[in-house]
Amino acid sequence: MPLEQPTILIIADEPEFARAVMARWQTERIVPAFTLVNSDVCKDDRGNGSARKNGKAHDSLPKNGAGHQAKSPAYDLAIVGPLTGASTVSILATLDSTHRPAIYVCDDAASMQSVRDKLPRILVLRQYEGWLDALTLIAAEALRRNDAVTRLRQAEAAVAVEKHDATLGRYMLEMRHNLNNALTSVLGNSELLLLEPGAISAPVRDQIDTIRNMALRMHEILQRFSSLETEMRCAEEFSPEDTSSAGSANAGSGKSADKKAATKALAVGR
Repeated sequence: MPLEQPTILIIADEPEFARAVMARWQTERIVPAFTLVNSDVCKDDRGNGSARKNGKAHDSLPKNGAGHQAKSPAYDLAIVGPLTGASTVSILATLDSTHRPAIYVCDDAASMQSVRDKLPRILVLRQYEGWLDALTLIAAEALRRNDAVTRLRQAEAAVAVEKHDATLGRYMLEMRHNLNNALTSVLGNSELLLLEPGAISAPVRDQIDTIRNMALRMHEILQRFSSLETEMRCAEEFSPEDTSSAGSANAGSGKSADKKAATKALAVGR
């Protein structure tokens, strides 16, 4: 299944770095949306710095519809480039806390080792010849992994809901007999009272008749549960595998009968 257009957050104080990354990505099959941010915005997310999305200026970091910092990040991957006058480790720590993949591109071995020691989950790439190609490959793989994790969590949530519904359904089936017994008592007593029209007043008789009708309706619902259970059992017994097996067996028996008929015809001809 193809990925939807992802959003990449680029944090860098050198405009040339962001331009190079975006230009390299234009050759890929899926081109993400880019949000460009400098280190001032990371230090003060109220808008003291400047942010750009796909080259257009914005007031601050990505926010939700209410104008506040979104609880879940509005990006799928963060790429941190060269920063000036900023604490790189603190910015990377903030990104690391969002549980989104982040890649730090540095130009010296000391910075690389420092980040790896303090933030092992941050991917670190050193600027060497061909680093743009390596960055694109690593980022694409991180985006695919992030998408797979997201789909896995959605599937787990769906399975949890189905388990909850299945538990509730099993409980209702188990309680069906008890409810039927209670409804039988209600129906029997209400019908006995309705057989004595002179013993009760007209308003009370109407109320008893309403109780009887509602009990009949509940009984019909429970009967529907019983028929649904029977239908599900029949569907399990006649699964597609069983049908295909039966079809293969019928085909085999048909071929055997044809072979016998041909042998008999040859014998008659002789």
